[in-house]
Amino acid sequence: MALVSADSRIAELLTELHQLIKQTQEERSRSEHNLVNIQKTHERMQTENKISPYYRTKLRGLYTTAKADAEAECNILRKALDKIAEIKSLLEERRIAAKIAGLYNDSEPPRKTMRRGVLMTLLQQSAMTLPLWIGKPGDKPPPLCGAIPASGDYVARPGDKVAARVKAVDGDEQWILAEVVSYSHATNKYCAPGCIQPFPPFVCRYEVDDIDEEGKERHTLSRRRVIPLPQWKANPETDPEALFQKEQLVLALYPQTTCFYRALIHAPPQRPQDDYSVLFEDTSYADGYSPPLNVAQRYVVACKEPKKK
Repeated sequence: MALVSADSRIAELLTELHQLIKQTQEERSRSEHNLVNIQKTHERMQTENKISPYYRTKLRGLYTTAKADAEAECNILRKALDKIAEIKSLLEERRIAAKIAGLYNDSEPPRKTMRRGVLMTLLQQSAMTLPLWIGKPGDKPPPLCGAIPASGDYVARPGDKVAARVKAVDGDEQWILAEVVSYSHATNKYCAPGCIQPFPPFVCRYEVDDIDEEGKERHTLSRRRVIPLPQWKANPETDPEALFQKEQLVLALYPQTTCFYRALIHAPPQRPQDDYSVLFEDTSYADGYSPPLNVAQRYVVACKEPKKK
């Protein structure tokens, strides 16, 4: 029933989105006439080689109208972005519900593993479609935008992608790309047998699935072993403070793998569509770092471990 309800709501949102796109085009067409008048007025001023009070008054009115037109179009676009975000959220909820219920359609037969090439393509698509944070004038980027960490009380939702620190088969620990399954509070955990003082009072645990072994490997981890991934890309042109800076230590997803490794920022993105350029720690190189490699904002998070000397 929940899946049917989600499908119905998605259909409604798509219809509303289509109407907003039409409104955007209508608003843009309406404003073009005013922009042409501004251009022609400037051309007349250049021909006459003077700026008369008449032209000043006319241009002031034209620019005021253009500003109002731009704000109206911007408001419509923000509404459209909200609809897209809601559609993506519903699609994710539907995917999780189907996974929990063990339901698959004909185009998605049940499978325990996914071909590496398909998985890498999906990860790349996830990075490319990560929404860009576009705030109103004066707004500051929120938590989980670019390099801004989650708030202290943040709890990742089922389906969210995270960097998770787990024990490998050989006993070593590594950071992997994982998907949150659940989150729970366990109370009355004690520091040692016979101790009468709870320590800590709340032990919070995540259950996560290794993204590279869906349905095969599940880990139960404390909060400190889970780092939520960014939910928005930061715009370098408007919010450079929301990006990791040059030589900052991070955990970055090594290209064509599902593991995070320590790296230094070689260069932050210069444009919204750009990736980070990072130097991975690698003892096989004389200086201890790999050549620069590109990693999307989606897969770069803060590293809390000290920098190796």
